[in-house]
Amino acid sequence: MVKLAVYGKGGIGKSTTVSNIAAALADMGYKVMQIGCDPKADSTSSLHGGAEIKTVLDLVRERKNDFTLDEMVRIGYGGVVCVEAGGPTPGLGCAGRGIIAALEKLKEKGAYERFKPDVVIYDVLGDVVCGGFSMPMRGGYADKVFIITSGENMAIHAAANIAVAIDGFKDRGYAELGGLILNRRNVRDEDAKVAELASDIGSEIIGELSRSDTVTDAEDLGKTVVEAFPDSEMAGEYRTLAKKLLEICGI
Repeated sequence: MVKLAVYGKGGIGKSTTVSNIAAALADMGYKVMQIGCDPKADSTSSLHGGAEIKTVLDLVRERKNDFTLDEMVRIGYGGVVCVEAGGPTPGLGCAGRGIIAALEKLKEKGAYERFKPDVVIYDVLGDVVCGGFSMPMRGGYADKVFIITSGENMAIHAAANIAVAIDGFKDRGYAELGGLILNRRNVRDEDAKVAELASDIGSEIIGELSRSDTVTDAEDLGKTVVEAFPDSEMAGEYRTLAKKLLEICGI
């Protein structure tokens, strides 16, 4: 089982990218589990058509431990096992608590033994990398961390902070940085800015995604690009990226 954590600034296209990677891997015959670690709880929506999914934190709040594994998950496109950590009531509690609860409950209720995923992908908000938001990096969870960024200043700033956090955790046996994924916004000097970031943090750009209306068209249909437009150039880019991530992880 390979475990990947994908971090990035909110709004950078992280969940869209992760869901398309999951769909691409499913089409390649891999059993995939995607765990949304964002309080918005919409990481997996394009994999199951936006159907209602109870977040783990909602279940814990409402029923303590009196719920089943089946109530925590929804099976999406290609058999992808979808989980949403969820977040606290607005204005109350710590957003990272949902991530901690989700990962603990998945283990406790035997999710990995039952579903036997080949690939687990954690989709993690990277604006703040502390508390629960750092949990997917910890030993026993992700093997590699990938950072999504564009050439926008705030995205680069967030990516640099995530890289600093990964480096700070390296002596604790946490996950290693696998590389940067450039999700283009077509801003000025974008390639050069992201290349400079990669150099500054001692990493590399391992994948590039075009800015394309195909992504929006698929989202309007409530689907991933890989499902809605499998023959499109964008679907091809997501498949190439999925293969690269497996290659980096030794598969």
